[in-house]
Amino acid sequence: MKYDVIGDVHGCLDELTQLFSALGYRWERGRFVHPDGRIPVFLGDITDRGPQSMETIRLVYAMAADQQYARYIPGNHCNKLYRYFLGNNVQLKHGLETTAAEYKELPDAEQFRIRQQFMTLYENAPLYLELPDVEAVVAHAGIKEDYIGRYDKKVKTFVLYGDITGQFDDHGRPIRRDWAQHYHGDRWIVYGHTPVKAPRMVNQTINIDTGCVFGNQLTAFRLPEAETVSVPSKQPYVEEKFST
Repeated sequence: MKYDVIGDVHGCLDELTQLFSALGYRWERGRFVHPDGRIPVFLGDITDRGPQSMETIRLVYAMAADQQYARYIPGNHCNKLYRYFLGNNVQLKHGLETTAAEYKELPDAEQFRIRQQFMTLYENAPLYLELPDVEAVVAHAGIKEDYIGRYDKKVKTFVLYGDITGQFDDHGRPIRRDWAQHYHGDRWIVYGHTPVKAPRMVNQTINIDTGCVFGNQLTAFRLPEAETVSVPSKQPYVEEKFST
């Protein structure tokens, strides 16, 4: 099997559509399909901040709900949206406020439908995705080699938020340890979560969150080819959001 792992979309549906076109996918019966049977993998954070979170949910649900046309794993923004849909008391900030505003504009019946679609997508998703046929693991914020195969709370926190320290920089961004520098496994670790200006390849890891929602690019990593494909963002550029 061949895969196209797609970085953090954050509601940037137009750029996602352009990326699928650049990757050679065709629109068929409400979803994108590749003529060679390639499988897209969404590595989480499909909503928040961007302009079209509802339509992005609909598309990812249509493609990945049954794991037939695509795969999906959750990110930290997905986790927070899920808790919001559960009725939990979550703070409407860091992008969730844009998704909530979109959601509240929908008619009641459509609100019910989109909520059920996202919750089904989230509940059926693995915490991270092992792809043994291409010797890769896809995890939203990355994963340490000795965490692979584990699903405890410590691993969940790492996969969703990265190797956090509990501290923040001058721009309010969480300070994280650079776990990728210490990864020495043979499998690719494909992740996103932390915006970078260009795909960051360290050892056998690659960060493909190239900050589409902050005006840079939306990137896919093709496996087994180990090649990146990017399309430019249509969003305003926000320099301080990038770590490198």
